[in-house]
Amino acid sequence: MRIDLHAHSNASDGTDSPAELVRNAVAAGLDVVALTDHDTTGGYAEAIDALRGTSLTLVPGAELSCRVEGISMHLLAYLFDTEEPAFARERELVRTDRVRRAQAIVERCRALGAPIDWEQVRRIAGRGAVGRPHIASALVEAKVVASVDDAFTPEWLANGGRADVPKRETDPVEAIALVRGAGGVPVFAHPGASKRGRTVSDAVIAELAAAGLAALEVDHIDHDEPSRARLRTLASDLGLLVTGSSDYHGSRKTVRLGANTTDPAVYEALISQATGAKPVTG
Repeated sequence: MRIDLHAHSNASDGTDSPAELVRNAVAAGLDVVALTDHDTTGGYAEAIDALRGTSLTLVPGAELSCRVEGISMHLLAYLFDTEEPAFARERELVRTDRVRRAQAIVERCRALGAPIDWEQVRRIAGRGAVGRPHIASALVEAKVVASVDDAFTPEWLANGGRADVPKRETDPVEAIALVRGAGGVPVFAHPGASKRGRTVSDAVIAELAAAGLAALEVDHIDHDEPSRARLRTLASDLGLLVTGSSDYHGSRKTVRLGANTTDPAVYEALISQATGAKPVTG
């Protein structure tokens, strides 16, 4: 089995529609794909409908924005009850704040001389939950930078960069409690992605493990081999599972579906912990 547990659609900051994501996962030879849009479940219905006539299994999930000790981090949540009120309310608060933040970032970019505007960013985002990648695409359109990756530097949109604006981010211990309370399974996304900015300490990861974290996403494009080896050892020491994923965003990033995958035994162990929802098979 080929299992990719981290992929985005245009319900957040990917470029594929949920249906296109399903079709592309089938074309990539995947058996299982997780839809993990940022703080939203808006792509679920279309993705599930697109499963018909395929043998692909969809794992409904989301990627949550968190912050601990002043460091941003992301938590993947799988197979939670989307109607559970406490977790649904927190996701809504984060989504609402995304708009405020994005508008403020656009104004900072304009003040720095970038000829972009809010209408342009909203057009790029479409129906998706607007975020920095959409602003990065606007900067590319305006020929301010050559690529989306080039926008995520201290000159522009990197964490703490000249145009960056803080956003609402949930404490990860609280987020883990919310995910577990909704019957879901929490996994720390790309914990060693140092090129994105500061990463949390092993001591913090140990606290998250004690709070109910299920796994570390180790096999990821942003982790080199020494980082992967260190994270595998840490996961083993803390009794955590190890996952692998592409973190696919369609054409917005170069990584392809299935670039990293999760061991089938780990996948089974993860879904056995879920009580809020089940994977959906075509």
